[in-house]
Amino acid sequence: MNGSKGIYKIINVLIRIIIYTVLVFCIYKGAIYAYDFGFSVFTDEPVDEEPGRDISVTILDGYSAYEIGEVLEDNGLISDPKIFWAQELLSEYHGKMEPGIYTLNTSMTIHDMIKAMSPEEETEEE
Repeated sequence: MNGSKGIYKIINVLIRIIIYTVLVFCIYKGAIYAYDFGFSVFTDEPVDEEPGRDISVTILDGYSAYEIGEVLEDNGLISDPKIFWAQELLSEYHGKMEPGIYTLNTSMTIHDMIKAMSPEEETEEE
């Protein structure tokens, strides 16, 4: 009986080692993904260098920021709609983008595109 108890303990330890290794690997991969995502959100790099290409896009009424990001990605203006969504969420133009037809350029940053799709607020002069 002592032999089978020893084998049981060894198998138990090996299973724990495997579980901990998989857990550490998943945490590591998650941390790398989170860092890369955060870096992409705050670096705001355009898809192309100047002069880029002009592309016309149509934004329909009721589109969320993520759906607008998907339209921009489909047209080659951005690389990831999740980054567009995060930048819109953190920008001063959050919730201000309006439907319409826009001519955007591949050398524009995401911030520039969000600004172009948001109306300028008029200030009252006294």
